[in-house]
Amino acid sequence: MRRPLWIAAALLAAGAAPAMERRSESLTLHAPALDVFVFNTPYNDYFGDSKISGIELVHHHRRLATNGDLRLNPTPEQWDPVPEIVERRAHGTGVAVQLRYARERFEYTVIVEPAGPRAFTITVELAAPLPAALAGRAGFNLEFLPSAYFGHGYFMDDTPGLFPLHPTSLKEIPGVQAPEPLARGRRLVLAPDAAERRLDIASESGELVLYDGRGRAQNGWFLVREVLPAGRAGTVLRWRVEAGHAGNDLRPPVIAHNQLGHPPQAPKRAVIELDARARPARRARVLRVHPDGREETARTLRPADLGRWLRHRYVALDFGDLREPGLYRIEYAGARSAPFPIAPDAWTRAWHPTLDVYLPVQMDHMRVEEGYRVWHGASHLDDARQAPVGHRHFDLYAQGPTTETRYAPGEHVPGLNVGGWYDAGDYDIRTQTQYDVVNTLVELWERYAPARDTTHVDWTARRVELHRADGTPDVLQQIRHGVLALVAQYRAFGRAVPGIVAPTLEQYTHLGDGASKTDNFVYDPALGELERRDGKSGLPDDRWVFTGHSSALNYGAAAALAAAARVLPPLDPALAAEALDHARRAWAEEDARPAPARFTSGNTTGGPLELERFKAAVELWLSTAEAAYGEAAVQALDALEPFFEAALPWLLKAAPRFDEATRARLRRRAADWLRTARAEEAANPFGVPIRRGGWAGNGFVLRRALAHDAVWRLFPDLGEREAAARGLDYLLGTHPDHALSFVSAVGARSKRVAYGMNRADFSFIPGGIVPGVLIIEPDLPENKEDWPFLWGENEYVVNLAPAYILLVHAVQDALAAP
Repeated sequence: MRRPLWIAAALLAAGAAPAMERRSESLTLHAPALDVFVFNTPYNDYFGDSKISGIELVHHHRRLATNGDLRLNPTPEQWDPVPEIVERRAHGTGVAVQLRYARERFEYTVIVEPAGPRAFTITVELAAPLPAALAGRAGFNLEFLPSAYFGHGYFMDDTPGLFPLHPTSLKEIPGVQAPEPLARGRRLVLAPDAAERRLDIASESGELVLYDGRGRAQNGWFLVREVLPAGRAGTVLRWRVEAGHAGNDLRPPVIAHNQLGHPPQAPKRAVIELDARARPARRARVLRVHPDGREETARTLRPADLGRWLRHRYVALDFGDLREPGLYRIEYAGARSAPFPIAPDAWTRAWHPTLDVYLPVQMDHMRVEEGYRVWHGASHLDDARQAPVGHRHFDLYAQGPTTETRYAPGEHVPGLNVGGWYDAGDYDIRTQTQYDVVNTLVELWERYAPARDTTHVDWTARRVELHRADGTPDVLQQIRHGVLALVAQYRAFGRAVPGIVAPTLEQYTHLGDGASKTDNFVYDPALGELERRDGKSGLPDDRWVFTGHSSALNYGAAAALAAAARVLPPLDPALAAEALDHARRAWAEEDARPAPARFTSGNTTGGPLELERFKAAVELWLSTAEAAYGEAAVQALDALEPFFEAALPWLLKAAPRFDEATRARLRRRAADWLRTARAEEAANPFGVPIRRGGWAGNGFVLRRALAHDAVWRLFPDLGEREAAARGLDYLLGTHPDHALSFVSAVGARSKRVAYGMNRADFSFIPGGIVPGVLIIEPDLPENKEDWPFLWGENEYVVNLAPAYILLVHAVQDALAAP
């Protein structure tokens, strides 16, 4: 393949400096200020394109590009076809990856090789020509983070342009919307005005086309594409990519600390994240800020070198002996933290936005108002139609060969349009999440009884008003709202079912007011699509309810109903009695089965059967005092071995009723668990479990912190009083990548761009908790603070909310204990 003279000249000039190196262990390319990840993360089988796969570029410590791969349309959306990785291997001085589109029976190889100090080539090789069906469709794409390029320009060949803040590049091709290119040419230079973002991409093989992928989906990225030629095999595409260099490529220090501050008696620790090549400073200071703006040194500290973890180096500062109330900040090597207080009430209001705003905003089937603002109208009043059989849906839902109910596929199931919360940044009613919220809120109420009342809830009018008291504790109202949704399932089906979700991807990807997602009229097939009559319409937009029978799910829901029955009588005694009756019946019916019902689909059909059954036994034991449930709980202990950490909240509840021999068994198991947990937590500088995978780990951090709290309360001589506080510190800012609080609107600096229902507006919901830091393989801790659409990093999930509220209470209670 003949190279243009200007490319040859660039390659010759680059020969004066060493080329990028391949790191054999991770099969990546590296140079100062540039890393090239080469298919280190496979595509997700369930969620398709997560923007963390293919060829990825980390430039000046920021992941700017992803999804470098062969795709079958110009601007792919999340569920468009993705290939599978067949093999990754070293290839000369670079990396080769063989991939396959199985359905299309098409294989190809992508090769990435060093081509200069901060340059590399991408080559696509075909063993055989493209299948006829893919001619004109298959092309190589490389995507670029829009928020990194807002306000910057580009050149396509010699023609300049600006990256648009909002997409406008769609054109109509009879009956189809297609992207309109921003530019075409052979050489694309992104951000020539900013060396730390500049990328120079030249094709030796064909035309480059620049697109704005946000035209059809807000979570799209800018991308450059070259369509593969038809009728050819061998090397069919070759690009050269060179990254700019901004001079000093050392990453500035990040002072990770609790953005909310500390009570005087709390542990106080900051972790400084450094470039791996940086030499730790000898001193750091804690500065006290006075009302007149003066700053004085409150502590001079010697940083403790924690060594390297992943791609960064870390040092720690311990200032736990600083107890004098005041406003402070940390200074390290010229960097300064946000101000934070040391005050007795530093954490007193940490949970208020979560209870006052986030949980009410997530309430389904209700209109939610806040002052002049309407968060959303009363949504999904047409819930729900029986899901079709033999169907694998999106978002982990599925229906087996029968409905396992008395309803035919497509038939309206009455009574399901009550209660429940939007599951996350989407709008489904995922039963497993719903009962987790109820369980945790009941635990919160029984342990601490927070009587806070700032929300007016009127279920008859389907109306919620924030910041308006109604005389009823908000926690109890939220418990009732969740129980209404669970009881509705038992009334309709006699058991819990996986959940309720949008019928089509077009509706599932809806952003904005949930009330506009459906027409809120029950579907009647006898009516025309635009007809409405007697509360019904001919538009089949009602959500589907998935009804596969899972004994684990049924036990889990029964546990929540039994628990709620203890706390709801002052608010709704009839609902409390009904909840307990459903829980009893569920237990009796599941235990009478010759074998458990084991329908499973992703995370929608309950947790481990042994754990869910134990939870139900404990809650029924506590609610009824009947010995049979207690015997079942004790008999289940051996089966809990793999799930000990998840079972700890219920072991804490049940322990006062255990005999001495059972408590001794529990103590031995707790000691074993502590050894394992501490070893995992010691593996990183933050002292919490940081997991890998496609979903970040704040949920694990929360649950681990609560597990530590449970062990300390069970066996104070074994557990650590302060262990749970490490989890709270992590959530509120002491974590990798940046120092923002992961709880929106909590702390001096917090997540202000998140994956909630309002993510298209680059906004947030106060009190929501995001998943947190995702480890982009092989070694990049990341939480994007300027791009909401990465669900694995930034999507609020409703069951983290009560767990966070509980953790704040538990930590404060532990620190106040003698």
